[in-house]
Amino acid sequence: MKLDPVSLRLFVSVVEEGTIAAAAKREHIAAAAVSKRLSELEELLDSKLLTRTNKGITPTDAGLSLLFMARSALNNLNEIVVQMRDYSHGRRGSVHVLANISAITQFMPGLIKSFMTLYPLIHVSLEEQQSLAITKAVAENRADIGIFTRLPHGADIEVFPFRSDRLVLLVPNEHPLAGRDSVDLNDTLDYEYVALRSGTHLNFQLIKAANDLGRSLKIRMEVASYDALCLMVQAGVGIGILPEGSAAIYRLNGASIVRLNEPWASRELSACVRSRAALSTAAQLFLAHVLGE
Repeated sequence: MKLDPVSLRLFVSVVEEGTIAAAAKREHIAAAAVSKRLSELEELLDSKLLTRTNKGITPTDAGLSLLFMARSALNNLNEIVVQMRDYSHGRRGSVHVLANISAITQFMPGLIKSFMTLYPLIHVSLEEQQSLAITKAVAENRADIGIFTRLPHGADIEVFPFRSDRLVLLVPNEHPLAGRDSVDLNDTLDYEYVALRSGTHLNFQLIKAANDLGRSLKIRMEVASYDALCLMVQAGVGIGILPEGSAAIYRLNGASIVRLNEPWASRELSACVRSRAALSTAAQLFLAHVLGE
């Protein structure tokens, strides 16, 4: 005989009820079967566990020790069942999300907070990546969900509309363009830029737009984040272009926002997955949450 949870549960019931008959009634099993299990348990553990008298059954010192261990073991087994059921219903699990800097600064914090309020046992891992790297990683199953600025890509993924944003110009307060209500890109190209790092979609977008005008972007400094871009603009290092929502978060008193009159200034952000049907329950819940379904 091997130690099994049924025998432990019957032992605990006998100690708690004080008689085999009462324990048998509680567990819906014949009294003879309970007695046989107890005898086998004592034989297996090579210890006398119970003292039987005409007043009932009481545990020996060894029985008391087993009682505490058995309750703990049975509780752990029950917790395994509860947690695994949580996984199957999506209440527990993990989701790996990749998002570009625009999505992270403007939209993801609030969405993740509200999701984790609804599903506190689901762990969300959020990692910043560039848009093309996001589509590639999701296609290769290295992430569950991606949030990126919509752009041409060759990845085999399913894409869903997520949010939209608008690019604006950020300039120091004393800059010649600071008093303007709006500007065309061409109006800005005589001035030096603080730009997001090479390889980002925004960096590529600005260089391409300048080239389309037959001009070049005068990049004085590249930075890795929007907060650094805003700080450099405020310090007078140059001007910069970034999403309006991000500028509102990071803009300091020394800088002004100017509307950018370009059709490409309005951008679409998308969510992507390799296969929605193949997502885990937790990932499906997160996708539905960010899509507002």
